[in-house]
Amino acid sequence: MIVLAAHLAAAVALLLWSTRLIRTGVERAFMPELKVGLKRLSGNALSAAAGGSLAAMVMQSATAAALISAGFAVSGMLAPHTALALVLGAELGSALMTRVLILPVDTVLPFALLIGVTAFFKANTRKTKQVGRIIIGLALVFISLGMIRAATAPIGENAIIQSISAYFRDDLISAYVLGAVLTWAMHSSLAAVLTFATFAASGLIAAPVAAALVIGANLGGAVIPFALLWSAERPARLIVLGNLAARGTMTIVFLGILLSGTVDLTLMGANAGAQVIALHILLNGTLLLVALPFVVMITRIADVALPRHSAPETDSLTALDPDALDHAPLALACAQRELLRMSETVQAILVPVMNLFRNWDPEQARVIERREDEIDRMHFETKIYVSRLRETNIHPSQDKKTLEIVAMANSLEEAADRIAVNLVALAKKMSDEAITFSDEGLADIEHFHDQIVTNGQLALSVLTTGDAEAARQLVAEKDRIRIEEQKLQERHLKRLQRGATASIETTNIHQETLRVLKQINAALTYVAYPIAEETGDLLESRLARPRSVGGSA
Repeated sequence: MIVLAAHLAAAVALLLWSTRLIRTGVERAFMPELKVGLKRLSGNALSAAAGGSLAAMVMQSATAAALISAGFAVSGMLAPHTALALVLGAELGSALMTRVLILPVDTVLPFALLIGVTAFFKANTRKTKQVGRIIIGLALVFISLGMIRAATAPIGENAIIQSISAYFRDDLISAYVLGAVLTWAMHSSLAAVLTFATFAASGLIAAPVAAALVIGANLGGAVIPFALLWSAERPARLIVLGNLAARGTMTIVFLGILLSGTVDLTLMGANAGAQVIALHILLNGTLLLVALPFVVMITRIADVALPRHSAPETDSLTALDPDALDHAPLALACAQRELLRMSETVQAILVPVMNLFRNWDPEQARVIERREDEIDRMHFETKIYVSRLRETNIHPSQDKKTLEIVAMANSLEEAADRIAVNLVALAKKMSDEAITFSDEGLADIEHFHDQIVTNGQLALSVLTTGDAEAARQLVAEKDRIRIEEQKLQERHLKRLQRGATASIETTNIHQETLRVLKQINAALTYVAYPIAEETGDLLESRLARPRSVGGSA
């Protein structure tokens, strides 16, 4: 029994890892294009929902789409109600993917794995490599589901398992709560629903129990972004609170219908697995149809319910433990955690700063400046902490690490300074002079800003995981952003040649904004340099070797 339980746990773990593998591949290869596509589709609530649905199907994650939409709302690119429509559509897209992922495709899995592995190892470009990763992830999802079916077949005959299943048949409310908790623990509603459907298809649990678990999974899936974004800016919290309220209400309605016994699950599919997948799609489709016309009202209600002022953060919070200075590895870990806090705070002021160029908000500008002061404090205290550590008897390798930490802290402080001083000042100047970018110019700058934000998120990932591949990608982004900035500067010059009034009025600010964003990106990418240097991916010099003068000696 223990061995079978271990097999089941391993299969579920593989399913979780596979879905993450797909999402990672999509994010690394197509995130900028995905964000641009979502913004273009978000002209109204209906098209935003369609865009969210497509994004969730591609990324295998409604939570990831929710995080993107929240970022759009915080930066002012989308109104909160439009971003909520995007999230509701994403949940339906994720539900539709569960139906795709239970299709019988066993015969093509070996070919998919061969293609994916070949593309991953033999790729000449980063995108091709990530496409290989996505194909591998898809194949492993189907394999993991097969492993779950194989592991649950003998377990279902166990007397203890049968008694547990019988208990939940008589207490569907507990099954509903369990489904929500398990989904939160797995941090993936897609993986949770697939797991419950596979349990049902193999006979491990009865169809009504699986239905209650899946309904609960929809509640748990809404809790995930709610918890992740609760400390974010107010627009992001409005979205996740509205989504949680709407989804929670709909799950209670469906649970009530299930408890009443008025629904015949056999009408939804040939077996219990197909039935609960159909129920999952029905729930999300119904929610979208019912809630979409009322997204404005939902966000207004969330705005009233949400506390207007969050509790002030204390300035004394720090990861720099003075008691750890006697133990170098622990002290270095403390300094690394403080770097992560700095990076998170830089990202928190980078995302909303672009909103100031559209609508100047003195309060938002003051929030950015206060957070930049906090970054300055963390930067100063990190340098003092590291200097005290260097006074102790540390190993040369640890001495090198302290230099890297200080250099990364310097780069993060520089990025924060560019945001809070340069960009805010440029936005303030536009407000004072009552000028605006041209539509094309604003679109260029917003797209460029999106790419810097994406690289900021990648920098956070590098600091958190130390992943060498992510570090290589971040370093490569520095060159790509430099080329992109040159292209955008050229586009601006062409608008000047056409005599566009808005472009002429804002030409200095437009070009300076692009230049500052490029500098912010360069500062953020520096966090990857120590890892890239250690793996041999960083050249000592970008200069070509000098040619000999006057022939060889």
